[in-house]
Parts: sequence; C-alpha cells; structure tokens
Amino acid sequence: MTAFAYLAGLLVVIGCMALIDARWRLVFWRAPIVAAVTVVVGVVFFLVWDAAGIVTGVFFRGTSDIVTGIELAPELPLEEPVFLVFLCYLTLVLVLGGERVLAAREGRVPASEREGLR
Repeated sequence: MTAFAYLAGLLVVIGCMALIDARWRLVFWRAPIVAAVTVVVGVVFFLVWDAAGIVTGVFFRGTSDIVTGIELAPELPLEEPVFLVFLCYLTLVLVLGGERVLAAREGRVPASEREGLR
C-alpha cells in the first residue's frame, strides 16, 4: 500500500491548493483558461527538460517503496508529471497570492476582493 504514498501525497496537496485557490480566487477560479494553459505549458516545458536529462543520462529513476513503479517512458515515473502539475500550480498560487497581499498592504485592492483577505 505504501507504493502509492507519494502519488497520494501529491494529489492531496494539489487538492489543498485548489481549496486555497477557490477561497481567494487566485488562479483557476479567477481565469480558468489562462491558468490551465499556463500549467500545461509549464508541465510540457519541464517534461521536455526531463527528457533531455534522461537522454543525456543526468536524470534517472531511483528506487523507493513509496512510488508506484509505473513508468510512462523509460526513466519517467508516473509521479513526475503529477509533481510538475503541483510545481506549476504552486508557483501560480504563490505569485498571485503574493501580489494580492502586497496590493492589499498598499491599499490597491478593489473592495470586491478585500473581503477575501480578512
């Protein structure tokens, strides 16, 4: 059962970020199409980066009891694209949340958005 621990953990934290996103309307609840395109472009970029690292022998899949062992390609575990979704989504939440906090400190937040900051 521990073979799915890492994947389950990634899915849980992505779900938690979605709750934060929904509460403060930062990413997908603000501009879903733009957010989806941004995450997809980021994931594709990093998958190409991973492929280059795998081909050159820099990246390789290690062994662990907490991963599924399912490979999407040689040396590319199932958890990698899920992690990349997490990474890209986290970055968007942090950047847009940070902008919102800084704007609130400067008093530039529209009244409709101030409710969510309290």
